[in-house]
Amino acid sequence: MKRQQLEVLYHDADIVVVNKASGLLSIPDRYDATLPSVKTLVREKFGSSYPVHRLDRETSGVLIVALNPDSHRALNTQFEQHTVRKTYMAIVAGIVDRDTINIDIPIMPDPRRKGLMKPSARGKEAHTVMRVIEKFRLATLVECDLITGRQHQIRVHCSAIGHPLLVDADYGTSKAFMLSSIKRKFNLAKGQDERPIIDRLTLHAAKLTFLHPTTGEEMSFSAEPPKDFSATLQVLRKYAAPYASAFDAEFF
Repeated sequence: MKRQQLEVLYHDADIVVVNKASGLLSIPDRYDATLPSVKTLVREKFGSSYPVHRLDRETSGVLIVALNPDSHRALNTQFEQHTVRKTYMAIVAGIVDRDTINIDIPIMPDPRRKGLMKPSARGKEAHTVMRVIEKFRLATLVECDLITGRQHQIRVHCSAIGHPLLVDADYGTSKAFMLSSIKRKFNLAKGQDERPIIDRLTLHAAKLTFLHPTTGEEMSFSAEPPKDFSATLQVLRKYAAPYASAFDAEFF
């Protein structure tokens, strides 16, 4: 089994900021402690590790870990007070028709699906601001500011407004994005199986801005989306670019 690598964006005596790879856990698995996680990898490299927030296993992007209890408390306070700015890139299904959408829908654990969430008036406050970046014929690239930080918030909110992540088996309809789904006359050589362009959540934590827990200085870190996310955008631009006009659509 290939050892998981940890991409460190920044570190000092108080914090470590990493670009978490998709597939890497944020914290150890409760049933299998041998699975690699950001927490254990940071501890191995820096001697201590106090996770402040999490990303879903399939979600890539910027994640901060404290290196001592004081920094952990200070950063936790910022997250609890919603002063940390968290921006995600997401590829969602369908064409989002408004440039900006304020999604203010409470969410709660779904009693029928263990480990998942659902919209509910009885849930906790959850607020996401979605902005359209680029449109395609069957999907939209959006930027989401996470005002609150509930479990699966972006995934639930996108689904609630009718635009689940392009790939999200839990809150959407697709486990993978295949080239054959949009390319006409797609053929494989005999005996070959099609490989997905992306087979994980189309979600990336692109930017994180917070105050340093000791100095109070504002710090901001960004991470470019990984290859599978970028490849998906390239395929959409090539095979699912928006029609220039109704005439083009009629004779496509």
